[in-house]
Amino acid sequence: MALIVQKYGGSSVANPGRIQNVARRVAGYRAKGDQVVVVVSAMSGVTDNLIGLAKEITPLPSEREMDMLLATGEQQTIALTAIALHELGVAATSLTGAQAGIVTDGVHTKARIQNITPKKVHALLDAGNVVIVAGFQGETPEGHITTLGRGGSDLTAIALAAALKADLCQIYTDVDGVYTTDPRIVPGARKLSEVSYDEMLELAGAGAKVMQGRSVEFAKKFGVVFEVRSSMNDNPGTIVKEETRSMEDVVIRGVALDKNQAKVTLVAVPDRPGVAARVFKALGEAAVNVDMIVQNISHGVPATDLSFTLDKADLAKARRLIDTLKADVGFREALVSEQIGKLSIVGVGMRSHSGVAAKMFETLAREGINIEMISTSEIKISVVIDLARGEAAVQAVHRAFLG
Repeated sequence: MALIVQKYGGSSVANPGRIQNVARRVAGYRAKGDQVVVVVSAMSGVTDNLIGLAKEITPLPSEREMDMLLATGEQQTIALTAIALHELGVAATSLTGAQAGIVTDGVHTKARIQNITPKKVHALLDAGNVVIVAGFQGETPEGHITTLGRGGSDLTAIALAAALKADLCQIYTDVDGVYTTDPRIVPGARKLSEVSYDEMLELAGAGAKVMQGRSVEFAKKFGVVFEVRSSMNDNPGTIVKEETRSMEDVVIRGVALDKNQAKVTLVAVPDRPGVAARVFKALGEAAVNVDMIVQNISHGVPATDLSFTLDKADLAKARRLIDTLKADVGFREALVSEQIGKLSIVGVGMRSHSGVAAKMFETLAREGINIEMISTSEIKISVVIDLARGEAAVQAVHRAFLG
């Protein structure tokens, strides 16, 4: 008998028929004697609809109330999944994140898990129940409902697997696993049998939508090996685990395109110590995550341009903050572009192979694609390009590195 944590995303529970399909899969594991904890997302489209309702009232709704609103999406799914299991004669109990013992900090819409006390989950499992937990949510020590950010159900599943010391963690989605790139952009993209935590973390941060980055970070920290696989078939998926020596033989593991980025440029920023710190401290305190940063070097002029990228979802908040900073910091104006994409290549083999950046830049140059910003890490190279050329860039780079 094994203890298994399974997570089903929004597309896997998109309608009653798919929820029944999930119930049949879970019932199959339960029939073998396994204990099963199921983490579910809101049904496909529900979260976006709830956000849309709030924004019909105000463009910047209270983050606390947004958490209260968005948490209802997953609560619908847990109840429907439990009902579907009951119809199959399987004992099942649904729990909210708070009832499952998930305690977070107080940063609304992007809360971090502080600890999990899964006493109720253990008790229900021991009584023979399948336990269905609402993903994406928890509560503060003071009892306020919080959400964990986009893709937060992945984090719920990984964290529960760690807290419960599960034998197996499976992340079910609508694709067969992790691919070398988005198969909708490159039909010849190949499924990977395995990928390291670091590669998966970089791919998630680069815009690959298979996993939430924070969940991969959590898995690496606590050594949770997990499998990304499809809920629509029984094909084996992609195992995400610690790096092995053989992984370095593959120079590039994958190519990702993030279409949800915006670029902000502060023009004529005073070129003196402390100015950049003031800007990014204010953004950080507002929980706005900044990705790439480029500062132009001034020559003889005591001013510089400061550019950075961030998620489009944070742009309205960032603009409001920047407006309040203008007089204090003393820059001339703020330019904003939402028509950018972040193209990234990722692979642990980059540590031991030279010429990767040159090959990427030459490939883009041949396609006539201009590079606006560049960022690198030990196993990733990212560039900001015109969003309109994003898919063409993915196709060209994938062809150059992965055939």
